Amino acid sequence: MPSFRFLHAADLHLDSPLRGLDADLSAPAARIRGASREALAALVDVALGEKVDFVVIAGDLYDGDWSDFRTGQALVASLAKLTRAGIRVVAIRGNHDAESQITRDLRLPDGATLLSTRRPESLVLEEHGVVLHGQSFASRDVTDNIAMNYPAPRPGLFNLALLHTAATGRPGHASYAPCTVEQLARHGYDYWALGHIHTREEVLRDPWIVFPGNLQGRHINEAGAKGASLVTVRDNRVVAVEHRTLDVVRWQRIVVDCSGAADEEAVLNRVLRAMGEAAGAAEGRLLALRLELSGPTAAHATLSRNRADTLGRLRAAALEAVAEEDFWIEGVRLNTRPAAPALARNDAVGRLLDALAAPQATELPDLADYARQLLDRAPGLREALGPDHPAVQAAEGQLGPEWLARARDLILARLAEG
Repeated sequence: MPSFRFLHAADLHLDSPLRGLDADLSAPAARIRGASREALAALVDVALGEKVDFVVIAGDLYDGDWSDFRTGQALVASLAKLTRAGIRVVAIRGNHDAESQITRDLRLPDGATLLSTRRPESLVLEEHGVVLHGQSFASRDVTDNIAMNYPAPRPGLFNLALLHTAATGRPGHASYAPCTVEQLARHGYDYWALGHIHTREEVLRDPWIVFPGNLQGRHINEAGAKGASLVTVRDNRVVAVEHRTLDVVRWQRIVVDCSGAADEEAVLNRVLRAMGEAAGAAEGRLLALRLELSGPTAAHATLSRNRADTLGRLRAAALEAVAEEDFWIEGVRLNTRPAAPALARNDAVGRLLDALAAPQATELPDLADYARQLLDRAPGLREALGPDHPAVQAAEGQLGPEWLARARDLILARLAEG
């Protein structure tokens, strides 16, 4: 029986629009938007370097209804590098591809095949003793269990299935082409190449049922290493499934525990260490970071007083660990709190603290009156600030509890400072 290797990829989302990047002038928008193409180029390089026999792509080659054919041309050019080297490519359309005019109209190079949308289709690669089964999405909202109609396995061949599915459901992903792990395992195939879920997951190993994750993270909720799976088959049995990292931009959440930090300098030193560790793990990739500072610290008041200034100081500290062109701080979450607990006191400050901590604190009448008086001093200020501004919410008696907690923590921090 022949031995062979293949790459299993999914969710390329080529030229994903990545909305919102332009709002932050510090964002390296061009590099981030070009990351999906660079990750695809990395996939091609791995396929050529490893001399794989074929590549399977389990859906979502594109990212919605794009009319710019340069996106499609970029995909064709990449696939053509593979087919010219004798590496077959077999893919299915996912929910995003079903929306795309490009997918419907673009001709793929010889040696690259998109499986049918009408019914499950089987393609035999005789030279490898492989039969590939799969069905593309004809529309975005495929809510039927299409895997139920996949054909029976063919004896004597390695049976590999491509399926774009949420399986039993995963947080953050629509429940397309639902199915169960037990159903897929009973079907009798040797390997299920799944797509749609953007986090790598080896769902089962006997038989192998795998989500490789997407090639390139697109936002902070797709953090960590991304790539494809390299699969080795000997004597019709899977002997290895190895992750190959292909992303060129690494989204990462960094939580810095500031507990006990005596001052802002101590906090910045902890950020510096965390940034250094993240940069080492990224191995030269662009880091797109969200920093979260947490824990009780004497630096809480300084950090909270002006958040824009804090962000600037954090970026400056990060430059000691990472070159400016190699990172971008996408956002900062300040979840620190004062180091010292509140002291019982009977004066006006104590009464204010008690009021802020009360369950009905969102309905403080004195605070609402004070906010209304401030807003009324400047005609048009209320409209300019908008209904979501905390001062307007306070005037309406609906200030959110997070703002009250922030005010209480700031008062406590100031008291701790003396």
